[in-house]
Amino acid sequence: MHRRHAFTLIELLVVIAIIALLVGILLPAMASARASARGSVCLSNMRQLVVGLSSYADSHKGVFPAHRPPRLTGATANPANWYQVGNGLKYRPTFIAAMSAYVGIDPFAEPSTSDERQDFVSPVFTCPEASQRTDERNAAYGYNYQFLGNARLVAGRSRNWPVNLSSISATSQTIVMADSMGTASGFARDLRTPYANNGSALTDIGNHAYTLDPPRLGPASDRGTGDVGSPRMGAEPRHQRASASVFVDGHAALLTLEAMGYVLNPDGSFADEATNPGTGSRGPSNALFSGTGQDILAP
Repeated sequence: MHRRHAFTLIELLVVIAIIALLVGILLPAMASARASARGSVCLSNMRQLVVGLSSYADSHKGVFPAHRPPRLTGATANPANWYQVGNGLKYRPTFIAAMSAYVGIDPFAEPSTSDERQDFVSPVFTCPEASQRTDERNAAYGYNYQFLGNARLVAGRSRNWPVNLSSISATSQTIVMADSMGTASGFARDLRTPYANNGSALTDIGNHAYTLDPPRLGPASDRGTGDVGSPRMGAEPRHQRASASVFVDGHAALLTLEAMGYVLNPDGSFADEATNPGTGSRGPSNALFSGTGQDILAP
């Protein structure tokens, strides 16, 4: 008779240890692969949206969409504040909603002429790393509005809109939109609060993030929500320390904050100018936002 061989306790422990080691090695690699896949989806979303941007400009005499059309007298009661977004009229749509008719994907289940804040229904309008950010105001993607379509009114005139595509001399070096953090960018890391759909707290990550301030701001620059005292906006490096960004010529890339021209203060807040003026430290640069490839302040 043959005696049945059983594993000893030591052998079982060795096998368990080997399995645990393999799991420990493979899990980070799998997590990294999944994160890379989400980054690819995000870039694909942005490429689709920039096609809509180009089609929008073609249909509007070469003009980029406003970050959000100016609020005319009468507010929701004035039909001049209503705009077509593909499947209906919408009150003062954000730039993404304005482009949606040219993307061929409806942004809202039922566009409203009385509601300034609705939730996107298609994942194309959201980043897979921030899929909960469906609020059109507290959105995942921010627009380079200061250089391409800042329609905020000052003395009855828009700050910088309309902007014509023909005025962009460096299309391959001009970011249209990117992953955006919103007004939380202006606060130290430990003061930022979680995202809130339909929220309006300045410290909330994603607050008012459908707009994206360029890296360098001067003392008189527009910033954030446009209200007095608003903190600035900045890009958000959601994809393995990089931010998905798409350019006027249609190409998209994952860029670090440094590559985009941003500089962080020691507490993690975004700097407006050089963090240590006069010491030779690199300051923020608007070269990838200005439309010219040069570092200039927004109009």
